Amino acid sequence: MSTTIERFRELHAAGCFVIPNPWDAGSARLLEGLGFPALATTSSGYAWSTGRRDNQITVDDALEHFRTISGAVSVPVNGDFEGGFAVEPERVAANVARAAVTGLAGLSIEDSTGNAEEPLFEFSLAVARVRAAREAIGDTGVLLTGRCEAYLVGRPDLDETIRRLTAYAEAGAECLYAPGLRKLDDIRAVVEAVAPKPVNVLVSADFTNVAEMASLGVRRISVGGALARAAWKGFLDAATEIAEQGTFTAVARAIPFAEINGKF
Repeated sequence: MSTTIERFRELHAAGCFVIPNPWDAGSARLLEGLGFPALATTSSGYAWSTGRRDNQITVDDALEHFRTISGAVSVPVNGDFEGGFAVEPERVAANVARAAVTGLAGLSIEDSTGNAEEPLFEFSLAVARVRAAREAIGDTGVLLTGRCEAYLVGRPDLDETIRRLTAYAEAGAECLYAPGLRKLDDIRAVVEAVAPKPVNVLVSADFTNVAEMASLGVRRISVGGALARAAWKGFLDAATEIAEQGTFTAVARAIPFAEINGKF
């Protein structure tokens, strides 16, 4: 087990930490420079940086992205591996085995199908997919996060979310994650249901803070594509002003060249 993987596992043993989401090597290095102890990729942020929508990249794209991000920094990196880029557990396992040797310290598998009519994989299949991922990771030490996407796909059912997360934990997921949860009582219920295993909470809007999440027993906080969206907001505001008004006030407020250049 590598030192980086050991550090990542130690972060999940106690306390609460923020694991922000870069989308390229530059954003990863800047976040590392700010002192964050670990980073997590964002499928959406990465896809946008390549001119594609979320969930439109290939498994080979994702694997190369993992190698790029993990190779750019010295802190542990968790990979957003979406749904494993496969449906059948055997194929999920094959892809996870490839992802586990890209330099990642952890990776996540989610249960969304991409089908609006049936947005979540059937329960037993979803559990089998997590179990297959766990077996594929083997003794590498890579930490597996099991994700229930119910709240992101229009199925905000807390009981079903907890049923799935507890089953994923039993199937070998070492961290549990239900992006989209915002009510504090719901988050507390998830933490208590899967304890002592750690829980990741997505905070991509101003509805809480680190201290409050820590008080609920949340171990890990990520921001998903929020930092990428914040960066795109600044870019689009400045570019739109130039295109529509012919003025340059927004770019005049940009970080000075020497300051940003000196960070790399």
